[in-house]
Amino acid sequence: MRWWQLPFRTLFHLPLTRRDGRRLAYAVDLPYRADSGSGRAKAHLYLEGRHLAASKLPAAFPVEGGTIEVAVSAFGIKRCHYVPTAGRTHPLIPDPRTAEGRRARLEHDHRALSRSVGLLSMLVLLGGAGLNLLQLAEPISRIPAVAERTGHLDLPVHLPIWLNFALAVGAILASTERALRLRYGFVDQAGK
Repeated sequence: MRWWQLPFRTLFHLPLTRRDGRRLAYAVDLPYRADSGSGRAKAHLYLEGRHLAASKLPAAFPVEGGTIEVAVSAFGIKRCHYVPTAGRTHPLIPDPRTAEGRRARLEHDHRALSRSVGLLSMLVLLGGAGLNLLQLAEPISRIPAVAERTGHLDLPVHLPIWLNFALAVGAILASTERALRLRYGFVDQAGK
């Protein structure tokens, strides 16, 4: 990983110990852009630095003792977990040089700051989604068939275009921040 690759790809690691005590080092390389041939992004699996497999996303790679499951969203990683045949599922470790690894280091080194950033991103997503829904409901309520049933909705405040644009940019940044923390839920889908 090089610094200039941060917006274009990410890398996750899975260290495993075999029954005989030998350690295996798996890595999953995820380019954020689509493959030129297929038009879809592909995940690449490596073992000890050697390329083992590639798969369109979402992907499931069979590995020693289980499966690595990978899924992405429009803003980043939805899921990158090791699912053993017996035992508990756990996430792969982001490479420290990736954006996800840097976000994990912020969370580890500065917990209060990390929580504040996480709370702010959640508020921006909820606020932006709520305001967008209200602005969408107003013109829909003007349709004659809808107005007869529900009445006409008149918003007391109309947001200027620059503020709508700022809310959209804020929602994109907040969704990206949540993706870097490997968090994904209904709020992130509403923020799209």
